[in-house]
Amino acid sequence: MQSLLNKKLVLGISGGIAAYKSAELARLFIQEGASVQVVMTEAAQQFVTPVTMQALTGHPVYTSQWDKSIANNMAHIELSRAADAILIAPASADMMAKLSLGLADDLLTTLCLARDCPLMLAPAMNKQMWDHAATQRSVQRLTSDGVALLGPASGFQACGEIGLGRMLEPAEILEQVIAFFQKKILAGKRVLITAGPTYEAIDPVRGITNLSSGKMGFAIARAALEAGAQVHLIAGPCDLPTPLEATGNIIRTNVVSAQEMHAAALGATDCDIFFAVAAVADWGIAKPAKEKIKRQGTKAPTLEFVANPDILFDVAKTAKVKSGKPHPYCVGFAAESDNLANYADEKRQRKGIPMIVGNIGPDTFGSDLNQLLVIDERGSKKFAQAQKLELARQLIQLVAKKI
Repeated sequence: MQSLLNKKLVLGISGGIAAYKSAELARLFIQEGASVQVVMTEAAQQFVTPVTMQALTGHPVYTSQWDKSIANNMAHIELSRAADAILIAPASADMMAKLSLGLADDLLTTLCLARDCPLMLAPAMNKQMWDHAATQRSVQRLTSDGVALLGPASGFQACGEIGLGRMLEPAEILEQVIAFFQKKILAGKRVLITAGPTYEAIDPVRGITNLSSGKMGFAIARAALEAGAQVHLIAGPCDLPTPLEATGNIIRTNVVSAQEMHAAALGATDCDIFFAVAAVADWGIAKPAKEKIKRQGTKAPTLEFVANPDILFDVAKTAKVKSGKPHPYCVGFAAESDNLANYADEKRQRKGIPMIVGNIGPDTFGSDLNQLLVIDERGSKKFAQAQKLELARQLIQLVAKKI
């Protein structure tokens, strides 16, 4: 799956040590199917060479507004007209100030002023420079002009200081650029998602869990963010990074047990859509031991189980009908081992929800691939095997139409 297939990007590089990240960023864009045209300022060439960027992108690198290689000698016009978007990474404090004032004294600033495509900036500078009132005025002017700012992040800086101003990592910028091109069909909507397994303690060192990796739930969270939603992700024990965290549009709550997930979900039902993707343990241990249970020969300990609360059923009970639709609109998940259609639809009716998504659990746990069966009151629809993110985007489109 190439999320930027056939997209034409102008990658502008201004002066800053973070320019070394631009080489990796260009490579990631190309892997996602984009064509990358690099434009560099004179200062940028002190940190990374045009030869490097040309080798990575396969295109000549433009550095001068007087470049005669373009037929009409108007690089500032031709480069932006052919682009789907311009991204400047890194965007220095000087570059941001010039763009905010409409100054155009080199090729990169001139083509930004002459552009007829979106402009994105990935700021990169010392924390004092970022916090300076002049830079913040630049930020305000740029955002009011519709320029998208990706970051900055907080962290260790080349100068040895720690704080806000660090350029996002290439993978984070890639995620945000991909999201930029997705249709904002959930703009203004709030989405609640549970993801991953739960862990039910037997004693302080043992417990019961399942093979869910959380990948499907995290993919739905990313697809919802790409579609413009505000997302609250409640995650069981899983080692996955928070999707599009740098946008600030996602809240992540980490839980361990089904009881903890139940409490977190019931406290966040003021939402428009609820995706119950987590593989929640149906049973917990009635009385977990406070100390490790010691082995006693061949005799196994006796475990007493107790039913865990039904998160999806309880959230669905809170739904109110607004404009003829349940609010929140609840989408359940059913991971089965056989008889998928019957078991999934039976679960949908038992939970009292409008939609359920079924899959064969053993075939998808831990995998990046999945195939889905979506069932609602009107019938069923199959989503053929694909990357989980691609399936998540399809599911978001379907649910957006429903609400």
